[in-house]
Amino acid sequence: MRNISLILKQFSRSVLLVAGLAVCGFSAHAQADAAKGEALFKAKCTACHKIDVRMTGPALGPQLTQETDDAYLTKWIQNNQALIAAKNPKALKIYNEFNQAGMTVFSELSDADVGNIITYVRTEWKKMQDEKAKAPAGGSATTEDQGPSSVIIWGLLGVIVIAFIVILVLNKVIATLERLLLNKGGVALIEESEDDEAAKAKANRAEVFKKLIKNKKLVFFVVLCGTIALGSWQWVTMWNTNVHQGYQPVQPIKYSHELHAGAMKIECQYCHVAAFKGKNASIPSLNICMNCHKSVKTESPEIHKIYDALGYDPNTAKYDSTKAKPIQWVRIHNLPDLAYFNHSQHVKVGGIKCQTCHGQVQEMKEVYQYSPLTMKWCIQCHRRTEVNGKGNAYYDSILAAHDKIKKGEKVTAAVLGGIECAKCHY
Repeated sequence: MRNISLILKQFSRSVLLVAGLAVCGFSAHAQADAAKGEALFKAKCTACHKIDVRMTGPALGPQLTQETDDAYLTKWIQNNQALIAAKNPKALKIYNEFNQAGMTVFSELSDADVGNIITYVRTEWKKMQDEKAKAPAGGSATTEDQGPSSVIIWGLLGVIVIAFIVILVLNKVIATLERLLLNKGGVALIEESEDDEAAKAKANRAEVFKKLIKNKKLVFFVVLCGTIALGSWQWVTMWNTNVHQGYQPVQPIKYSHELHAGAMKIECQYCHVAAFKGKNASIPSLNICMNCHKSVKTESPEIHKIYDALGYDPNTAKYDSTKAKPIQWVRIHNLPDLAYFNHSQHVKVGGIKCQTCHGQVQEMKEVYQYSPLTMKWCIQCHRRTEVNGKGNAYYDSILAAHDKIKKGEKVTAAVLGGIECAKCHY
């Protein structure tokens, strides 16, 4: 009996120990704060990760839900390089899957901080899955605005036709009533046939026309007005030949300058990099777009046009050059071949703002040609614009040349910029 009691005591202690450890583990897990985890996630993780979409790193929602070993996840987040160096199988698998791209080491995060991040990610992923399950099978619950139905349109047309018929009938009734009243009052009405009325009206028109033709002053005035109108129309037509002010073509990708240059306040030369140093402002490279849109608005159909043009797969974050194809942008601003225009001269040397020639681009959803870009327009601008030569290396060289001329010294074409490449090669 004594042996049995000892066995029961040892067993009860073991059960209590296991229960205590389970309670501690549960309480530790329950103490994880999703709100703190959200703040840490936004500060530390959003540059490379999203919860539901793959970016530079994997989508964390399914990744952290499938991986239940929180101790391993904590070590990976705090120092993934140590796990890779130790040849940990899980660490090596994820490391090789993402082309051996090194993840940032977050040694400053405590175990509690990591636990908060993991709790936040799992909670948000569960919410996303629940919302997706609640959504109707046919897709979005909201219906698209398809405009007025054809029934309403045909109904309105029917009402208009009926109203027109009613007006005609009322006119006939009114004319009949007028005749009855006149007959009742003893006024005799002379009925004329329709042919007689038509002949009389035709004779009256012919007589009026003959009188107008004989009026020499009126004829001279009409001929003079016609000549002036025709000449003005011809002059305006020739003057505006090949002037495309207001030209606004439809582009293959809907890019809003109002959003990027206006709301986001992105500098023009972040995309048009050559405007500051070259003749042409240049069409922005799609790689510039990918600086942001590799992780921003990845669900947009317009952004997927960029992905298709680059042969980029957002799920694997890899490029396939065999699928790449250029985007057929439509040029808006065109100058004749005989005209030479250099962006760098105006933007860098002259300090001219983009809006001077291109209008308030930051307010345009779709860009159009703001200025006429005619020779007259350019000459007027050159006459109005004052030159500020203070602290400008380009004008300093011209002023130095002027000083040499005043002193009677020799001035070569090179001093005036005659050996600059763009003088001949453009």
